[in-house]
Amino acid sequence: MSGESRWFIIHTYSGYENKVAENIGKIVENRKMHDKILGVNIPLEKVVEVKNDKTVEVERKIFPGYVVVKLAVEYSDKEGEENVLKVPDETWHAIRYTTGVTGFVGPDGRPVPLTKAEVEKLGLEKTADGEDNIINTVTEVQFSEGDLVTITEGLMEGNSGVVESIDTANSTVRVIVSFMGKEAPVELPLSQVTKAID
Repeated sequence: MSGESRWFIIHTYSGYENKVAENIGKIVENRKMHDKILGVNIPLEKVVEVKNDKTVEVERKIFPGYVVVKLAVEYSDKEGEENVLKVPDETWHAIRYTTGVTGFVGPDGRPVPLTKAEVEKLGLEKTADGEDNIINTVTEVQFSEGDLVTITEGLMEGNSGVVESIDTANSTVRVIVSFMGKEAPVELPLSQVTKAID
């Protein structure tokens, strides 16, 4: 072994990501491959959905149908490929023939490691030790700028207005409301606004 490792992407049957990760974990334990299969990750994002006056947080797979694995690599023993890193045959077979896996992502099913930039973007090194693998948080709302909305709580409850801007980072929305004959901007929490029914 060269002592080096890389992250690789494997393709799975749809909906089998968690099962594949679990199966790989069992293979590591049963075959004592702790030094060959170093990590398994299903990149997730936290989605904050604002629907019908309620805020709900759910986790969503960023790459449905894919699992990321960290594997020990070695230098090829083929002539002319002395400086080429590859996944050892035993590891390749263990991963490739795991129930639910359809193959490695790469040309002709040959594993191609993720670049350092891709590993950093996915936050794989910080989550390799079983930590939370949520990469980012996304807020989804059921309305957009220019939509007519109804205010459902607070002092302006029952009033309608037009969405001027949405700040998902702060979970607020700026609505132009007609109040006492004048139009005025009002900043509200996303959970206090719902799309008006046409």
